[in-house]
Amino acid sequence: MIDAVRIGRYARAAARWTRLLLARGRADGVRVFYGHDRVPAPGEPVAGGTAKFQRLAARFPNSPTNFTLLYLGSTWLPRDARPLLALARRRRVPVVVNQSGVAYPGWAGHETEAINRRFRAALLAADHVLYQSEFCKRSADEFLGPPRGTWEVLYNAVDVAHFTPRPAPAANKPVLLLGGDQTQAYRLELALQTLARLPEATLVVTGRLVSDPQPLLDELGVADRVEFVGRYAQAEAPALYRRAHLLLHTKVLDPCPSLVIEAMACGLPVVYANSGGTVELVGDDAGVGVPHPETWERDVPPKPDAVADAVERVLADRERYARADRERYARAARERAVERFALEPWLDRHAAVFADLLTGARPRARSSRTR
Repeated sequence: MIDAVRIGRYARAAARWTRLLLARGRADGVRVFYGHDRVPAPGEPVAGGTAKFQRLAARFPNSPTNFTLLYLGSTWLPRDARPLLALARRRRVPVVVNQSGVAYPGWAGHETEAINRRFRAALLAADHVLYQSEFCKRSADEFLGPPRGTWEVLYNAVDVAHFTPRPAPAANKPVLLLGGDQTQAYRLELALQTLARLPEATLVVTGRLVSDPQPLLDELGVADRVEFVGRYAQAEAPALYRRAHLLLHTKVLDPCPSLVIEAMACGLPVVYANSGGTVELVGDDAGVGVPHPETWERDVPPKPDAVADAVERVLADRERYARADRERYARAARERAVERFALEPWLDRHAAVFADLLTGARPRARSSRTR
């Protein structure tokens, strides 16, 4: 039996396609459709790639029917992406694709090609591709092939006036933050194993969990030093970051995690697996990377001892600079986020790309800066 949720989804899709097919004439100006009937409003919880759409829609509202530009994200492709792309081609509507990660054997296993087939269709249909990092470009070239249209690297961005450092020092005992959704079991497991090697520290864990953590909490004896806070909205995020002394980012081969930029903007150094796009975000001074190979065949997280050593290195920096305004790593994290990943230049770049495409011009080349 088809459940009520699926019936509702089909009904909304049918209504949308009725509106799309009945639309006559061509609208003027920048009217962007993100492939979904609605984009989460400011204040609503978002996960992963939907955060960037929430930020974009604040300047370029979602126009599901009479749109002049189709903007799709690889992490938030609609179920009807193929017919939407065909409609855009028939109506000569420019297509922009924001390309994040890809499926690879170590993560997706035997479903790798099935997942990548959808990504590839969007990439090849795009007039312009925005890769979220150099790593995203490299991985897309490996698994999807080169784009047919123009492209550039445009890193994710955050509102650095919203994500700001705490005005006063946090608690004396070190607080580690494991942010985002824990959609791979190893992410939480590694964080807990690291915590077990840091007897003075506590851990705050956010987001959804894919498995029950209680057995491992009991085995490691750290249950009284871990707090699970669940999902959160962007409005609540700065307060979460300000509770911590550093962000523990255990995901390997992460394409371009916005939560890392948010944490840096709040003055949090980052301890992370030294692979994927995170390397490009953190750079040389805003945290410590734990050696990790860039391999597609298996997702093997770093060893807990190595992660704990990296945490202690950052905490030692904190102790050394305790009397200064801000410790070196924290100051560098904030400065890097403000200089390279502020929201307004990111939105302005989108406006320039949209204007070029809507006037029939090729988007002007733009170089990226990371280090």
